[in-house]
Amino acid sequence: MTFCLGIRVREGLLGLSDTRVTAGHEYIKAKKLSTWQLPEGEFFILTSGLRSIRDKLVTYFDRYVEERDEQFNYIYEAANHLCNIMKQISNEDKTFLESSGTTFTATILLGGKFHSDKTHHLFLLYSSGNWVEVGPGTPYQIIGETGYGKPVLDRTLQFDDDLEFAMKVACLAFDSTRISAADVGLPIDVVLWRQNSEPHLVAHRFDMADFNQLSLHWQSRLRASIDSMPGEYISEMLSRFFETENP
Repeated sequence: MTFCLGIRVREGLLGLSDTRVTAGHEYIKAKKLSTWQLPEGEFFILTSGLRSIRDKLVTYFDRYVEERDEQFNYIYEAANHLCNIMKQISNEDKTFLESSGTTFTATILLGGKFHSDKTHHLFLLYSSGNWVEVGPGTPYQIIGETGYGKPVLDRTLQFDDDLEFAMKVACLAFDSTRISAADVGLPIDVVLWRQNSEPHLVAHRFDMADFNQLSLHWQSRLRASIDSMPGEYISEMLSRFFETENP
C-alpha cells in the first residue's frame, strides 16, 4: 500500500509520501515523489498504484518535456497531458495486465503553479485519465491508505492554516497510518511549494532519526489528553453497568 498526502492552503502546497513499496512478500524503498522545475513554473506529483505505470508515466512525460515545441501556460494543462499519457499507457498495458490477473491502477496528486495561473492548484488524477481539483472546502487529498490519517486532517486542517501547521498535521496523519498499516513506512519524502519564496518548490527526505521525537511527543500528548478529559460523563456512562434494580 501507499500513503501520499497533498495539502493546499492559502500560503502554498505540501506533498508527503512514504517510500515503502510492496513487491510480493518483500518490501523495498522507492521514491513516489517527482518534481519538475520548468521555465513556466514548478510542480510535483505523488503516485499510488502499480509502480510500473508510475515509472512509465514519468518517463513519457520527461520525454515530452525534452521534445516539446510549446510551453504550458496553466498547471491544468500539465494535468491534462499526464492524463493523456495515462490513457496511452492504458491502451498499451491494461489488457495484458488484466490477463495476468493484475488490476490497472494508478492515482496521482499533482500540485504547482505556472505563470498564467492566478494561484497555486492541487489536482487528483485518476487511472481512467480524468481529474478533479482539490479546493479550499476540503484542502487535502490522500491516495493509497486513506483511513488512518483522515480523522486527524478532518478535525484540524483548514485552508487558512499556514504551511507550518499543515506540516504538523501531515506528519501526524502519516504517523497514525504508519502505526496502523504495516505496508506504510519511513523514510518520507516531503515537498513544499511556497508563495513569495525562491525557489518556490523544495523537497527533502526524512528518516526515523528525524521523525522519532515527533512521533513519541504525539503519542504521549494523545494519552495525556485522554487522561485529562472531564470524566463526569464517562462516569455516568459506566455507572449504568453497575445499576441494580430497587427491590
